[in-house]
Amino acid sequence: MLHTVVALALPDVSPFELGVICEVFGIDRSDVGLPAFDFAVVSEDAQPVESSAGFTVSPHAGLERAAAADLVCVPAASNDRGVSEVVQQVLRDAVARGARVLSVCTGAFTLGAAGLLDNRSCTTHWFHADELRHRYPLAQVVPDVLYVDDGLVTTSAGTAAAIDACLHLVREELGSEVANGIARRMVVPAYREGGQAQYIERPVPETDLATLGPLLDWMAQNLHAEVSVDDLAARAHMSPRTFARRFRAETGTTPHAWITSQRVQHAERLLEQTDEPIERVASLSGFGSATLLRHHFVRQRSTTPQAYRRTFRKSA
Repeated sequence: MLHTVVALALPDVSPFELGVICEVFGIDRSDVGLPAFDFAVVSEDAQPVESSAGFTVSPHAGLERAAAADLVCVPAASNDRGVSEVVQQVLRDAVARGARVLSVCTGAFTLGAAGLLDNRSCTTHWFHADELRHRYPLAQVVPDVLYVDDGLVTTSAGTAAAIDACLHLVREELGSEVANGIARRMVVPAYREGGQAQYIERPVPETDLATLGPLLDWMAQNLHAEVSVDDLAARAHMSPRTFARRFRAETGTTPHAWITSQRVQHAERLLEQTDEPIERVASLSGFGSATLLRHHFVRQRSTTPQAYRRTFRKSA
């Protein structure tokens, strides 16, 4: 169970990536029924460290706080600095005792120095993928994904992919209801399709069209409806070609893939919170049949609806 979380602040730590970890795990949201994590920012010697933005980060504690953590997070920091043996050992000890470790962006280089990427699938910011592969040749670098979960070691891509990886870990450990609740409070998608490839050539799509937010809200509220791209384009007052281009620009995926992802999330909630038969869950979530639900559920969550329910169904 994910309860105690630490974020390791190394010299030149990136404020954004550290901030994402603090936002997901360091905010007390018990007022809305979400779990409160035992969270701390730690540094090697419990002393303040200078961030990459030039201001100082004051940690809560030293590395000893990581000794009992369920999750040790390593946000981005300079990958040109060496990683002390003490820090490396803390990370190795965490995995050895069955705790999880998470790196964000160039934090993967710290895991690599500790030997935790050897013979593991992993990722980092696409800009640094070749360097990671060169420096740690035993690492199996996957450059075009948002994050990689390889057992106890999870690595995320650059910057905002930290949100995806953190919510993934919450979902894995505490269920989709908690992950969705945190995502709603953060005003971010609970699950995002796509990978880094869409950002490599043109990080910010150039467009002056209005946001598709209202349409996405309508789609999320009508998951049972069978709608085509033409239908959605008409609702958005765009041509199908313009709509398809705009949809990918805003969401990073296609309308079909987006709806399928939302349907899987809705099925997760039904599996966790109700005793509805699988066929009924399929119908309520817009899949129509248990076979189709199982196909998409296995594809996106690597487990069956029945197995997911056994793992996450709340006891009455």
